[in-house]
Amino acid sequence: MTVVGTLIAESLRVGAVLDDVPMHVNKIARAELGDVSRGQPRTWTIVDFAIPDGEAESLVRCLEEALQVTGGWYCDLRSDDETFVIFAGRTFRYPRGDEAGRAAAIAHGQTVGVPVEQLDWPR
Repeated sequence: MTVVGTLIAESLRVGAVLDDVPMHVNKIARAELGDVSRGQPRTWTIVDFAIPDGEAESLVRCLEEALQVTGGWYCDLRSDDETFVIFAGRTFRYPRGDEAGRAAAIAHGQTVGVPVEQLDWPR
């Protein structure tokens, strides 16, 4: 099984390195989606990727350390069965379609400054 995700490159803290996790990049795009009033850069580099299912835990641990604490950042991953929403130092993992799990991740995202309209990972 494959796990797919989306990472905003600007969400990584300076000096962070994601390595030792095999990652297949499906698409890299640039878009003006950031909320400058919340300290985010206006232009983002969006990386859509896939990893083998067995690598999800390793990538989650790396991202918990690599994501910036400030600025309202997260990374989302999903398999056919599960969703992972990773913030600096905290991850929410729940079965796909579990509204309570999704609500808990959204509530946490709001407490760390993610604008509500950006809490929009796939269900």
